[in-house]
Amino acid sequence: MVYKVLVVEDDNDLLNFLKYLLLDNGYSVHTASDGAAALKLAKQLEPDLIVLDLGLPNITGETVCVEIKKRYPSLPVVILTGKDSPSDVAQGLNVGADDYVSKPFEAQVLLARIKARLRNGQDTNTVFKIDDLELNNKTLEVKRAGKKIDLTPKEFHLLAYLMSNKGRILTREMILTRIWLYAPEIETRVIDVYIGYLRKKVDSGFDKQLLHSVRGFGYVIKD
Repeated sequence: MVYKVLVVEDDNDLLNFLKYLLLDNGYSVHTASDGAAALKLAKQLEPDLIVLDLGLPNITGETVCVEIKKRYPSLPVVILTGKDSPSDVAQGLNVGADDYVSKPFEAQVLLARIKARLRNGQDTNTVFKIDDLELNNKTLEVKRAGKKIDLTPKEFHLLAYLMSNKGRILTREMILTRIWLYAPEIETRVIDVYIGYLRKKVDSGFDKQLLHSVRGFGYVIKD
């Protein structure tokens, strides 16, 4: 399978570098140099992944990411930007990005991140069920006792990872590696925050709790 990647970057030299880097590694590549063009091409091309700069003309990269995730929640977005402070990274992830690579970057690191994100999206037809909780990777729906639960993209991916490992204790490091690809800017305590979000949405109001903490180790989901 040849994956289709949309690269959005306003620096023409870097855009050409990324284009030929990805072509040389077996990807089909399309490019855009501003936010408006990126949104238009995302609709037309239905890419498998987007590499997105934040400092774009006319529409910011953050806005593009938000709009992409609203329209195509399962489409992986890898941010590639010179904004590398912890607050910038947090902002990028908060707007729905699946990964964050700071400039300057190593080509092999970027390729590894892209490959990992595409691999994470391969099980899109899988339906996970635990007790009365159901997650559908194809429709991106989560229900408990038949009632729909609205999750952010990051919460969805985290829950899918937990459910695909039913009964298995996942350490914070394992979760960070899988969901955030162990970005050095992200601390393991972010896992606790997102587990808290999931508990409020998945377990709150139900007698039977499915998400469990294992002190000193991590988290597990079980019926």
